Amino acid sequence: MIRRLLVADRGEIARRVFATCRLVGIETVAVYSDADSDAPHVTEADYAVRLTGGTPSSTYLRGDLIIAAAKRAGANAIHPGNGALAEDPEFAAEVADSGMIWVGAPAKTLGTLHSKIETKGIVAEAGVPVLQTLTDPATVTDFPVLIKPAGGTGGAGMRVVRDPVTLAEAVATTRQETGDDVFCEPYLENVRHIEVPIVADSHGAVVPFGERECSVQRRYQKIIEETPSPAVDPALREQLCRAAILAVRSIGYVGAGAVEFLLEEDGSFWFVELTPSLQVEHAVTECVSGYDLVRLQLLIAEGGNLPMPGPPPIRGHAIEVRICAEDPAYAWLPAAGTLHRFKVPDVAGSFRPLPQPGLRLDAGVVDGSVVGGQHDSMLAKLVAWAPTRQEAARMLASALTRTELHGVVSNRDLLVRVLRHGSFRAGDVDTGFLDRHPEVFAPLLSSVDAVRISCLAAALAGAAARRANAPVLRSLPSGWRNVPSGSQTAVYDGPAGPVEVGYRMNRHGELAGWWVRAVDPEELDLAGLGQAPTLDDHPPTTVVHADGSRVDLDVNGIRLSLKVHRVGDVSYVDSPEGSVTLRELSRFPLPAPEATEGSLIAPLPGAVRRVLVVPGQRVRAGELLLTLEAMKLEHPVHAPSAGVVASLPVHPGAEVDTGELLAVLDPE
Repeated sequence: MIRRLLVADRGEIARRVFATCRLVGIETVAVYSDADSDAPHVTEADYAVRLTGGTPSSTYLRGDLIIAAAKRAGANAIHPGNGALAEDPEFAAEVADSGMIWVGAPAKTLGTLHSKIETKGIVAEAGVPVLQTLTDPATVTDFPVLIKPAGGTGGAGMRVVRDPVTLAEAVATTRQETGDDVFCEPYLENVRHIEVPIVADSHGAVVPFGERECSVQRRYQKIIEETPSPAVDPALREQLCRAAILAVRSIGYVGAGAVEFLLEEDGSFWFVELTPSLQVEHAVTECVSGYDLVRLQLLIAEGGNLPMPGPPPIRGHAIEVRICAEDPAYAWLPAAGTLHRFKVPDVAGSFRPLPQPGLRLDAGVVDGSVVGGQHDSMLAKLVAWAPTRQEAARMLASALTRTELHGVVSNRDLLVRVLRHGSFRAGDVDTGFLDRHPEVFAPLLSSVDAVRISCLAAALAGAAARRANAPVLRSLPSGWRNVPSGSQTAVYDGPAGPVEVGYRMNRHGELAGWWVRAVDPEELDLAGLGQAPTLDDHPPTTVVHADGSRVDLDVNGIRLSLKVHRVGDVSYVDSPEGSVTLRELSRFPLPAPEATEGSLIAPLPGAVRRVLVVPGQRVRAGELLLTLEAMKLEHPVHAPSAGVVASLPVHPGAEVDTGELLAVLDPE
């Protein structure tokens, strides 16, 4: 029996496992790196063991340190979470050899799954449809094809090749980036990514839990999942579940996992892989089935029988979004920073199946959490469960819009636009959804007036906060000045660049007029010194209430409440119109230091994984110079032009921040 369980992971999945352990009476042990000493998963565990170091490779991915920590804390079982250790056959074997209970798939099975080519061969022999696999890329004659690394699971290193001219280069790049061999298979355009979650015990029972639609993806990474799929009817569901059971039995799989398929429009489907872990999207399955999948994992690890005779019925519809720290202004690269506020409205539950329709939040962060570049970019999963798909989508989009997420840029606006898109609402999704609908990448705030109103609210809240901190000003109306023509002004860096916002108040504290206008960044020192602009562009506005955290405005007869959260010189403004971040600018900014010509700087914080060049080496345009490891992904840094590497101040394993110098390239 499991008495004390260590979770060999961090963040949301560690908290998720701990929640079930508390329900069933199992003591918990967390592990943490130096950067995670105050993380929520550490404070929620009964015991915690420090893993000295700051990078995943020196802490959370060190199986020997994890096992030593479990022994030190008196744990008799280890749960691998849903990261790389959940798929590591050597780690699973070492846990079993140490005498502890392994809450995961058997080591032998993981060894088989580690080779995608071997797995596909076994599954094909069992009668499951599998796409043609070519282990020698030179034999490819039909295009397009998908290049895949032969080891592991997930979408890292995959590339689409549409003609023979670029095949060799794509193969070489994937090998270089992943350090693994590759294989090719036909690339199917605009298919659905469907997976069947399964649970199998050691007594031969295999239970599928319907299917999940995971087609909305970016860079082969899922961002929205739902169950049931709008494209799967009962007959197709039965076929998919039967194929999943065949695949699981053929490999001898035990534990919780998911069998992934590609589904074509005509109903044909093809096996992709079997993922041997409790997947990120397991929450939607829990909501429609009512079963706690972590509890089933623990039951299986203890040698128990599954409590259900067959597939549980599907109740209602559940949709999940992955809220990730990503910067849309920089090609959606992972972002970092301090999460000053994270508040989702009307959350009915977290980490467990919902007892009734509502919202479920599974988060790895709280107010004040520091988001670094060493781990996966996902901050939280927000799930809506409702009787119908339309209700779930509407509920989820509304909750996201009203979420206060301050301090770290995210993909929140993208998720809202997808959930409200007509094609998504109609169930017309596939793996090419985002490519076909580039409009979903636009900022959520399409209304210029909404941005202007947010600017006015930030200025009014800032003035109110200053008055509250200055007793001599409290008796005066907010914004009132002794000079009749005088105005209150502030300059912000907003969604569309620098803007000046100004307003005038009369002697009775009423808004006499206001404006928002674009400002030339090179002339910020002149902002507000000239003649005030005309006020005719803005609707009649009345200030109903204004303090340092809330501004209520009556705009053209419609009252609007805006929340303002100020941290340093940044104001986060949330309203029913959306969220706007405004950084107040100095009127006399200091000149920025000039970078050395040819400087290549880090686009995101992370660790240097591989350096492929040396100083003095001549490189061609587009050549891979080095890679950065951040948010569980490897990001390549290529030469922007041909030249000679003049300076290389970084080395493998070095930690770098955004904007830090990686190399200097002298152009030819």
